[in-house]
Amino acid sequence: MVESYSFLKLIIDSLSEHIVVIDRTGRIIFVNQAWINFSHNNDYVSQEEWHNINYLDVCDNSARNGEEYGQSAAEGIRKVMANDLDSFYFEYPCHKMDEQRWYMMRVQPFDYKNTIYYVIAHQNITERKQAEEKIFNLCRLDGLTNIPNRRDFNMFINQEWRRCARLNLPISLAIIDIDHFKLINDTYGHQAGDECLIKIGEVLARYANRPGDFCARYGGEEFSLIFSNTQLEQSLAIVTRLLNDIRELKIPNEKSPTGPTVTASIGLAMMYPSPNTDEKDLIKAADNLLYTAKANGKNQVAFQ
Repeated sequence: MVESYSFLKLIIDSLSEHIVVIDRTGRIIFVNQAWINFSHNNDYVSQEEWHNINYLDVCDNSARNGEEYGQSAAEGIRKVMANDLDSFYFEYPCHKMDEQRWYMMRVQPFDYKNTIYYVIAHQNITERKQAEEKIFNLCRLDGLTNIPNRRDFNMFINQEWRRCARLNLPISLAIIDIDHFKLINDTYGHQAGDECLIKIGEVLARYANRPGDFCARYGGEEFSLIFSNTQLEQSLAIVTRLLNDIRELKIPNEKSPTGPTVTASIGLAMMYPSPNTDEKDLIKAADNLLYTAKANGKNQVAFQ
């Protein structure tokens, strides 16, 4: 019974993994029931059409359409075929309009009657990815203000700098410092200081609306705002409103030389990325401007 084709096929068809077998040219010669069900549920080709389709051609077409998964999958399979890899492992997103999904792909060669074939298995790993994402999100958020932390800021500005460099777009950065924050802690206690930081974080979060916008707690009583594809004039108008919104919170700081309620100082810089610069230059420029704003009396924006 174990050697029976029908018995072995029942076993393979009972697996939840989507399994396809291809030959050395990439032609599909076998798929299991999970593969067929997935194809049917996602409006791909029918059961009869799967046979004799070239899997590598499908991956190559996806790559030409800009899908990164297709390029990575095709490269991995070809490396196994060329014996550059013993096997290939790859995780990729496969999202629907109303559902996020991730899959793990494994490619393994095997010999049958002196002919090499390749079994490709796709396993749904969405639950694991969602759990990992929850953990990652906890690591990237500031524990007090619940907005992104410095680590996430570093990652985002690096990614946006490179994206703006490719597209020749400007990127603006504002570094915000709460004026005389130590006096809040000394006068009202550290809990009042924490509540002040939380309220400031809530205000900043309202200014990060577009995919290229980003706010973070930069460190201590400092915060940051990134505006991709935003000229200096536009970003200056935004942070000027932010400065006023912070004043409108009317958080007590009665011993502050700048006024009886909390104010902030902002350094704002804008750059077009170039081969001779990186995001550290933008950060340094904004940081220097912040010191200028504080040296000129605080409660203002210094920009360039």
